[in-house]
Amino acid sequence: MESLYEEVASLLVKQKQCVALTGAGISLESGIPTFREKGGLWEKYDPMVYASIDVFRKDPSKYWSLRDYFIKDYDKYQPNKAHYALKDLEDMGIVRCVITQNIDGLHKKAGSKNVVEIHGSIREIYCTKCGKEYEAPHIPDGIPPYCLCGGVLKPNTILFGEELPQDALLKARNESMSCKTMLLVGTSAIVYPAASLPNTAKQNGAKIVEINIEEAFSDADYFIKEKAGTALPKIVEEIRIIDKH
Repeated sequence: MESLYEEVASLLVKQKQCVALTGAGISLESGIPTFREKGGLWEKYDPMVYASIDVFRKDPSKYWSLRDYFIKDYDKYQPNKAHYALKDLEDMGIVRCVITQNIDGLHKKAGSKNVVEIHGSIREIYCTKCGKEYEAPHIPDGIPPYCLCGGVLKPNTILFGEELPQDALLKARNESMSCKTMLLVGTSAIVYPAASLPNTAKQNGAKIVEINIEEAFSDADYFIKEKAGTALPKIVEEIRIIDKH
């Protein structure tokens, strides 16, 4: 395993121009439940009831009954070692962009600067009537919470039935087409359009490094079967050893 970390570290130092694609697995170590995996939210709650834009417009209390605790407790959820390692890799000039399917905002909280949140962020809340912006956990009480103007508040996340933000998607595709390496971290690689990005990178000549508990992308050049919070700091450590020589 050690030689695998050395190989990956050498690759990243040589190639640079790395893009990271992250999924729910990276935030599991921060205590944030996944959606689709066994025991995830969608096993307990029907997403077409609790996370659909059509239902939200008719009865936003359904969404807020599920999300209220998380948004009000937002400050309890902190980045873990994996998030900070990606920030370190950005500071080293190796990771140039983090594309995330996660809505928890933890990459930005960890200090990563170039983050593409293709499903939006639960950290940002806005009024559907006047557009006033709030930041979690600082929102009015109530299920659903209302703005001072009387409008319903909605997190800046993509619900079922909504289109993904085109500017974020375009940037994610462009980054994937032009990177030399792609780190796949804690993603199941089954939710489109994010699931198409590793193939886009591969087809354009990038090397793929997957870090996951279970292999999700069969065409990866390197697969590290490990938790992100263990593997990414090890890679950072190996890169620092290389940089000393």
